[in-house]
Amino acid sequence: MWWNTLQLAWRELRANVLRSLLTTLGIIVGVAAVVIVVTLGQGLTMKVTADIASMGRNLLFVLPFTPQRAGPATPQTPFKMDDSEAIEREVQGIAAVAPSTIRQTQAVYGSNNWQIAINGTSNEYLTVRDWPISQGRAFTDSEERGGRTVCILGETPRKELFGQQTPLGAKIRLGATSCDVVGVLAPKGQSTFGQDQDDTILMPILAVQRRMTGTTDVQQIWVSAATAAQVHPVQESIATLMRERRRIRPGEQDDFLIRDLQSVSSLVESTTQLLTAGLSAVAAISLLVGGIGIMNIMLVSVTERTREIGIRLAIGALERDVLLQFLIEAVVLSCVGGLIGAALGLGASAGIAYAIGVPFVLSPWVVVISFGFSAAVGIVFGFFPARRAAGLDPIEALRYE
Repeated sequence: MWWNTLQLAWRELRANVLRSLLTTLGIIVGVAAVVIVVTLGQGLTMKVTADIASMGRNLLFVLPFTPQRAGPATPQTPFKMDDSEAIEREVQGIAAVAPSTIRQTQAVYGSNNWQIAINGTSNEYLTVRDWPISQGRAFTDSEERGGRTVCILGETPRKELFGQQTPLGAKIRLGATSCDVVGVLAPKGQSTFGQDQDDTILMPILAVQRRMTGTTDVQQIWVSAATAAQVHPVQESIATLMRERRRIRPGEQDDFLIRDLQSVSSLVESTTQLLTAGLSAVAAISLLVGGIGIMNIMLVSVTERTREIGIRLAIGALERDVLLQFLIEAVVLSCVGGLIGAALGLGASAGIAYAIGVPFVLSPWVVVISFGFSAAVGIVFGFFPARRAAGLDPIEALRYE
């Protein structure tokens, strides 16, 4: 019985292919939109997580920060090298600590020049940021202690200043200072926030302080915890130590900030998931619109086939047979629309993901849920027309013109 009913339903749909396709358009658009939004949302979440992880393992960064109140702006109190050394010496569970001070300047080599951020730091910065050297070497102990003007290029200034040439051993000009290139950093690419991580040059921090900033200030301190489980204990220990060193009394606000990438990653991931859920809900409205379209066309079909229904009922068909036929027609319409929409959604997702540079994440459950929801729409919105067809009076139906 089920097979015969399915064949009858399929025959009726094939008899009006164009009308059936137009009827399922809302389902197709709805399912495709949901698949695109969810798939791209998952790909974006994966990219954000990978980008944040590329910044460094178990990373913390400590920044000077003074809450601003009404009136004149309160200047920030910078760190000193002693603060970085105290963290490394007194806080347990640390893998590496790297002080950092940044100075913007013009890098020049021959006829090429490039506006660049000079990062005065130490070799521990490479450990904290999990950043290997692709060519050359890191700083020696004597270069760091003596503040020698040697530098390690990021991939961006290497390309802009040297092109296809080898930079090792070359001397470049950074503002009024000359610098010997001793190494090149491995490429990292853009960060989650659109910043080119490779657009940097590393120098010993003492060299930057003496030759460029003219102060002993440290703008921020990078800290890498030994394990992920130690990130929060290390963060609390650093906060306690900094309050002591900066003489902050109980009840007073901190004049520094400690941020960890785990919290940033969790925030970005939860925000992405929330946006994905909201956009999916909006896209799902198309499924409801498609369901209304199916109900409307099925009601028209009941009216057009009233006489056929009357004949079937008169020769012995049961009401449930008629109900089942029209319900199957509605479900087939919505399921076909769901399959087409899922295929279009996956194809469009792959193309968009490639275009914007995010991973294409194929999640079978997204397709299954979208297809199941489209089938449910067919059942819900097809039941009323099917019930109306099954409830027709055979005599009145046979008289219908």
